[in-house]
Amino acid sequence: MAAAAQRLLAASTKIVGVGRNYVAHAKELGNPVPKEPVLFLKPTSSFLHAGVATAAVEVPEPLESLHHEVELAVVISRRARDVPEASAMDFVGGYALALDMTARDLQSVAKSAGLPWTLAKAQDTFTPISAVVPKSAIPNPDDLELWLKVDDELKQKGPTSDMIFKVPFLISYISSIMTLMEGDVILTGTPEGVGPVRIGQKIKAGITGIIEAEFDVQRRSRTFSA
Repeated sequence: MAAAAQRLLAASTKIVGVGRNYVAHAKELGNPVPKEPVLFLKPTSSFLHAGVATAAVEVPEPLESLHHEVELAVVISRRARDVPEASAMDFVGGYALALDMTARDLQSVAKSAGLPWTLAKAQDTFTPISAVVPKSAIPNPDDLELWLKVDDELKQKGPTSDMIFKVPFLISYISSIMTLMEGDVILTGTPEGVGPVRIGQKIKAGITGIIEAEFDVQRRSRTFSA
């Protein structure tokens, strides 16, 4: 079952981010609390899979840091379009711990100009993700605790029960806008405590009692690769 859940990520076509889905996080960045989900897209090329020896979050020039955002990722099991909220959980194949790495400086410039957040959210390695946990191992995604440390110092810790928009609603809402495909990932938002992580530091994050993942942070090399 775990292997089948893990294979879902290989089929993923997109990552759908949900912004400002925790009240405290919206307020810490000076944003209004949304009345409906704030959505953005990330490419699957931004995935950074935990457990790969050479894997590291890459900070591109000229940035000196990125912001960490720890999130519960929902992995979709099959094609979903216009899904009723009451049956939305039938389309969940598993869950993962994910980080929505954000170039906050670039995001701030984009927001002030009314531009998309793509440069700030979609770059290579900007979506570190753990192994997929089978749906059966998490009977209630609304009863989890997310945490994140930078160099062993606790930076984020919060319950998923604080989400404004819950998992079934998000699946229903997103599938009414765009078809969700097998393996697609929904990043459900981050609790308060986001902040910078710099080159040379180490991120450790987890879903308490379920899974943990570690990622180094390094400067991006511009070596060509085909």
